Amino acid sequence: MPEIAEVARVTHYLRQHLTGKTIGNVIAADDANVFGKVGTSGAEFERALKGRKVVTAGSQGKYFWLVMDQPPHPVMHLGMTGWVHIRGEQTAYTRYAERHKDGEEVWPPKYTKFQLETAGAPSVEVAFTDARRFSRIRLVNCPGADIRKHSPLVENGPDPVVDKDRFTEEYLRSKMKSRHVPIKALLLDQAMISGIGNWVGDEIMYQAKLHPEQYSDDFDDADITTLYNAVKYVCDTAVEKLGDSDQFPPDWLFNHRWGKGKKDSAKTLPNGEKLIFITVGGRTSCVVPGVQKKKGRTTLDSAGGTPVAKEEAKESHYFEDKKDIAEKPAKRARIAMTEKEGAKDSKKTPKVPKGSSEPIKKEKVKKEAVEEKSAGDVPALGRRRSTRLLSGV
Repeated sequence: MPEIAEVARVTHYLRQHLTGKTIGNVIAADDANVFGKVGTSGAEFERALKGRKVVTAGSQGKYFWLVMDQPPHPVMHLGMTGWVHIRGEQTAYTRYAERHKDGEEVWPPKYTKFQLETAGAPSVEVAFTDARRFSRIRLVNCPGADIRKHSPLVENGPDPVVDKDRFTEEYLRSKMKSRHVPIKALLLDQAMISGIGNWVGDEIMYQAKLHPEQYSDDFDDADITTLYNAVKYVCDTAVEKLGDSDQFPPDWLFNHRWGKGKKDSAKTLPNGEKLIFITVGGRTSCVVPGVQKKKGRTTLDSAGGTPVAKEEAKESHYFEDKKDIAEKPAKRARIAMTEKEGAKDSKKTPKVPKGSSEPIKKEKVKKEAVEEKSAGDVPALGRRRSTRLLSGV
């Protein structure tokens, strides 16, 4: 999923190629997922941009936008696979590069949601693509300087790179101390901090040498300082390099974390440190146990502890392994059936054996039925904790 660095790259190219130009033509798809879910439509988008001049482009976390010479302004989110292409320009690197046919650029690219062309010569052609349709494109009707004061940006936390005055060590400390969630889940919560996604979150935790499962309110001040510095270092570096992984420092976890599931993957760092993959906050997380030590309580400690601790684990929105979640409905069905059958049996009044003149009292029957059911009880499963981290979409 495109994160703070990828969005910075897109914004860079839009600012470079569209600033000061007038939109001559716009064609937008009638895609209710991309446009409709945020209260607009392809036709409205076309009308709003055609003939308007682009003043600049901006970004906050995973959102980016064009400031037009008059409202409304398009605010966009790349979702999981969205990207912005400029004809004749390689805006993307390997993971997002548009395939070319016989050496020729395919235009418009496949899965285009809108394309626009500037007036005059030379013209600039831009296309927004998204194969999976999780991207969001909306129009925000306000002065250009106030875009961030309106939804969806106003609901999102500060951007570690853009908002240096807002994202302070004290801000991070207050958010960590006021929440009881795995620290990586907090980093990925866009209402807390804008722009950090899965790979950036893993890199931050690795550089800080902290474990992603440890609870946010269980770090001391020294660790919080270390974490804050790691957030700044990773985000600043990734944005400075415009998300070009070929330019990332050689000691970054990013260069080695993509081996999960590959047959020939060594799953180790060059120095021999082992890599493991766990689920934290509903996301697969790459961890180096030899480097990232657990210094306090974690979700796993709580889940296996006392009833109170188990409730803490629920409140932390900790996500269990996907395989475990997938199996639970079937397990619940079996347990429900067992309990139902047991309840049926317990209601039946046993017959008096032939030849026996001793009456069976109702109280005795009830007691024996309860004891029998209790002996065969299956432990109840905890509720599935499937709260999903939102990215402000």
